[in-house]
Amino acid sequence: MPLHKYPPAIWNTLKLKEGIYARLPDHYLRSLQDTTKPRPVHWKPHGQKYRLNPKSGQRERVEDVPVIPYFPPEADEGLWGGEGWISGYRYANNDKLSTRVKKTWKPQLLTRDLYSDILDKTFSVPVTMRTLDLIDKAYGFDFYILKVGIITHHPQTPTSQLIPCIFLLTPKVDLHSKFGMELKRAMLLRLASKDQSLYPDDPDKREKIYNKYKAFEIPKEVAEWVGLTLEEAVEKQRLLEKKGPRDLARQPSQAGGQLEEHSCTQRNT
Repeated sequence: MPLHKYPPAIWNTLKLKEGIYARLPDHYLRSLQDTTKPRPVHWKPHGQKYRLNPKSGQRERVEDVPVIPYFPPEADEGLWGGEGWISGYRYANNDKLSTRVKKTWKPQLLTRDLYSDILDKTFSVPVTMRTLDLIDKAYGFDFYILKVGIITHHPQTPTSQLIPCIFLLTPKVDLHSKFGMELKRAMLLRLASKDQSLYPDDPDKREKIYNKYKAFEIPKEVAEWVGLTLEEAVEKQRLLEKKGPRDLARQPSQAGGQLEEHSCTQRNT
């Protein structure tokens, strides 16, 4: 006789179907069910399912075994570009006849100042060389946070068609940074509200910035849920139900201010 009515492996899925979890917005629940696999960083896939054995000439199956990195808490405070800690073994003194010893390979971190056009702020963030390459490949820091990696679409694509897949523009599994997701939420909120405090003395430049990132505009009700953890989303839903249909979304300026405090903390440390 089983000990539990349902196996523990599906408990997290079942709890989303009852209580306050079931009352979370549909677009947020869909983001939790995203099964996008991370892009290979520390390994290279074979790119094929079968190959010919060079000795026997017989077709044999090829299996891709991904190298799964470990992301320490420090990864949430920076932008590591998908890199993490890799644990393995090495030979002592490079002698193959010696005993293997444990080793952990860590990415090289660099502190760089990254400027955001949308938020008009400069952030001092720990990054890796791969992150800098991805930013250059995306043609800018804001584009890297908003879109790099998965979905490419025509600039004339209607906003309503982008809402179901907005969480896939930069998957959490590729960004893998709490700071990066908070930065993304602040950018999307500013684009949704068309905040006039951006370049108040230069309206032409402000309009140019908003037109540049127009393809990423989504409703404010959707943007304010981007990057929230399940605990944060439940608390937000609880406050919404407690205080009624009031707009509890943080203003982009407030979100940017908290991000600025984050960058100042990084400088002090």
